[in-house]
Order: sequence, then C-alpha cells, then structure tokens
Amino acid sequence: MATFTYPTSSSSLLTLRQTLPNNPFTPKTLIHLPPTSTRFPKLPSSSTTPLKTLLIPRSAAAAAAPQTLKSRLNDGDTLYGLFLLSFSPTLAEIAGLAGYDFVVVDMEHGHGGVSDALPCLHALAATSTPAILRLPESNPTWAKKALDLGPQGIMFPMIDSPKLARKAVSYCRFPPKGVRGSAHTVVRASNYGIDPGYLSNYEDELLIMCQVESEEAVKKIEEIAAVDGVDCIQMGPLDLSASMGYLWDPGNKKVREVMRSAEKGVLKTAGGSGGGGAFLAGFAMPHDSPDDMRGRGYHMVSGAVDVGLFRSAAVEDVKKFKMSLMAGWEDDDEDGSGDGKDGDEKYWSE
Repeated sequence: MATFTYPTSSSSLLTLRQTLPNNPFTPKTLIHLPPTSTRFPKLPSSSTTPLKTLLIPRSAAAAAAPQTLKSRLNDGDTLYGLFLLSFSPTLAEIAGLAGYDFVVVDMEHGHGGVSDALPCLHALAATSTPAILRLPESNPTWAKKALDLGPQGIMFPMIDSPKLARKAVSYCRFPPKGVRGSAHTVVRASNYGIDPGYLSNYEDELLIMCQVESEEAVKKIEEIAAVDGVDCIQMGPLDLSASMGYLWDPGNKKVREVMRSAEKGVLKTAGGSGGGGAFLAGFAMPHDSPDDMRGRGYHMVSGAVDVGLFRSAAVEDVKKFKMSLMAGWEDDDEDGSGDGKDGDEKYWSE
C-alpha cells in the first residue's frame, strides 16, 4: 500500500508552497484593511433597544410613498381601473404596468379565494398598483382574511341597507370601533409586524366600498352613502337590471332612469368634500362609456374585465384569420370557378 507523507516543519511547508504553480497563497495577493475602516454601520450595543427605533420612521417613509386611492379621491382625482377574474399574476402584472390606477381582484365572480388572490397582490405591488379585494360575501370572516392581506381597498357586495353598511364598516375596524379579529403583529397588512404605525393609520388608508345593486338598495342609497366609514358606493348595473326584471337588457330606459336617480343620491352626500358621504364608483357598459360616467360625477370607473379583454382579443384574432382565408378563396375564384359574388351573398344571407 502506498503511503503519503507530508512535511511537518515550517521550512518544509515553505518548500511545498514554492513548488506549487501559480501559488495563490503568496503575500502579495492579500489585501490588508486598516483597523479603523468600517464597511457596515454598527447597531446599538444595548439589547434593550426597541426594534421600532432601528426602523425607518413611518413619517419619513410615507413622505416618499405614492398616494393611496383614498387620498387621491380626496384630492379630486378620477381613477380608472380593471377587474381581475382570472386570478392570473401575469395578467395582474400586465395591468399594473399598463397604467391602471387600481385593480379589483374579484373573489365574488372569479374562481379564486384568498390564497389565489395573494400572488396577484404580489404582482400588483411589484408595479406599485393599488389592489382592491371584492369579497364573495359580506361577512366578518371573509373581511378579516381579505384585510390581513393588506389591500388598499375592500368591496362588499349586495349592501341593501344602512344597517348592512354599518356592519361592513365594523368588519374593517378593530375593537372597540368594530369586530375585526386582530393578528396585526404577523399579517401582511402590517408588513408582518414590521410597520409600527399600522394600527394608527390603517383606517385612514383603507378604502371601504359598498355595492348597491338592487331596487331595494337604491331606495336607501343616500342613507347607505352617509354611513360613517363608507368611502365609495359601487353601482352594480347588471344585478340592478336583473332585480328590475331586465336581466338581458341592462341598458333599458327604466334601468337607466333608476341608475341616474341612484347616482344623484350618492352625489348629494358630497363625498370627499369634508362633510362625509361617499364617492361614486361603477362599471362602464357598452351603452355607458367611461367618459359619460366621468361627466356624471363618477370618481372611480372600471372600464374592463381581464377575461373580457382576452375574450374580445381572441375572438377578433380568430375572425381576422378566417376572413383572410375567405379572401384567399375569393382570389382563387377570380378565374371563373365557383359561385362568385352571388354565392358569397347567399352564404352571408344565411
């Protein structure tokens, strides 16, 4: 058996180093820093220093942060947004990069829940785009789980009375003002407990939206809008038209008349003017464009739904391809073969 012996004396070790090619241990390759040089700031040595004193003050961070939806509305801005039903983080990110003022992640009509919404909120946060979560149902459990994710806004469906509006607001506030369960030391809404000012500021920054989408609710819309804590009334034209018996005709004259009456009721509450009340929010429809809505006093307009945009683009893409095929067939018939123009007219008339 072969044996390996290694030098033990310092002189033998020096001899071994000298025999190695491109010796990496030569003194000239070492960089000596002066003992007074400092690469990183030193933390306070006392173990009793509170964590919050080591963090950037909230006031300083807030000065550089973008405005919230709530502050922009109070400043008189008109905001344009998108509803996200696909729960696709990729589409959420595209929406944010496209420049929408907000994106509503729709847990009412979309297939996803809280765990599906979180990646969408991550994608929107990466583009500095505010997220609003629409709940599938107005109850404290859904509100608690949604609010703990830290959206800028929350939307409650089917608010038909001031009583329901007051309940919705209570779901958003911690005791004694409300009934929201508290885990503020660990949830995303407070940056997992790193934000020391969360409890002092969450009410000022959260936009609470109540949907009015039935004839019964429209009759009480001024009372709903006047409830303390309700920031926006979101009109629901499709459910409203269905409640009136016009499921297939949301643009019906009678539906439009009720919508106009409801809008005026919200505007009477003078949302954002310092006297309480709510702002007006709603969906654009084929018969009601975003420009028309803005002219009537809407401050939040949702112009599209992600799946609707993709559906329209996909249908148009297929249509263009099939039309190009038909154009090719017409070119082939120029030699006299086939039915010609009369045949085409007959085909389209069928």
